Amino acid sequence: MSVDAQPRKRAAVADRKAREFLRNADPVLARLIDARPGFRPRAWLDELPPLDAFGTLIFQVAGQQLSVAATRTIVSRLQDRFGGHLPSPAGLLAADPEVLRASGLSYRKGATLRALAERFVDGRLSDDALSRMTDDEVEAALPEVPGIGPWTAHGFLLVALDRPDVFLTGDLALRRAIQRAYGFD
Repeated sequence: MSVDAQPRKRAAVADRKAREFLRNADPVLARLIDARPGFRPRAWLDELPPLDAFGTLIFQVAGQQLSVAATRTIVSRLQDRFGGHLPSPAGLLAADPEVLRASGLSYRKGATLRALAERFVDGRLSDDALSRMTDDEVEAALPEVPGIGPWTAHGFLLVALDRPDVFLTGDLALRRAIQRAYGFD
């Protein structure tokens, strides 16, 4: 399971369908879409390296309550400490927890990643099992890990499982954009 395993053609079709659906669903969104005809709603996925389920969860946990730029910096530092790639679950467990801290992760986020790694190593979680789960099942399974909540579970559904009908309702940047677009207080 990788983030962008399909060719760009599939992404372009998905983007076109998403724009058309949103354009027809809401006049405010229609105005925004018409003002940006080249906008690709899922273009940000192109900027991510191919990620398996565990890698996606590393990205999501690192990004909790942080900007995308800060998250990318932390993930890059983590990759540097693991030979240019994100650690496997076993590799993360074998590493000194201070390696995670030195990458910019808080102790709490490091503990969350270690708890996730344990579940991948012992088989409670896997790429295959997660890919076969419904949204509701993923939303129930991931928050069993301390430090994982709805935002992280939804981000995992978006990035790892390519579920285009999911969005991060708790994302502050998204909330601010909606506030501006709709003129909310």
